Amino acid sequence: MGRLITTLALSVLVALVVVPAALAADDLNQVIENLRVWITGLLAALATLLLMIGGVRYLLAAGDPGQLERAKGAIRAAMIGYALALLAPVLVALVKRIVGA
Repeated sequence: MGRLITTLALSVLVALVVVPAALAADDLNQVIENLRVWITGLLAALATLLLMIGGVRYLLAAGDPGQLERAKGAIRAAMIGYALALLAPVLVALVKRIVGA
C-alpha cells in the first residue's frame, strides 16, 4: 500500500509540473481544451492503474471475502474513472457555456 501511495504522489507531482504547459495558450478556449486533454489522459491512466491493481488483488484473493471486496472496489473505482474520462468533453462544454467562451 505504501508503494501505491508513493506512485500516486509521484503522478500528482508530475501532473503539477505539466499543468503550466497546458495553461500556456493565447485564448481561453485553447486553455480549456488543453486542460480537457490533460485531465482525460490523467483519468484514463489512473483508471488503468486501478483496474490492474483490482485484477491482481482479485487473482490473489484465493477466496478470501475481504480481499475479494477490496478487489471489486478497486475495479469499481476504475470503471468510475473511465466514465469520468469519457464524460470529460461534456464537462468541458458545460464549463465553456458557464464562462461564456
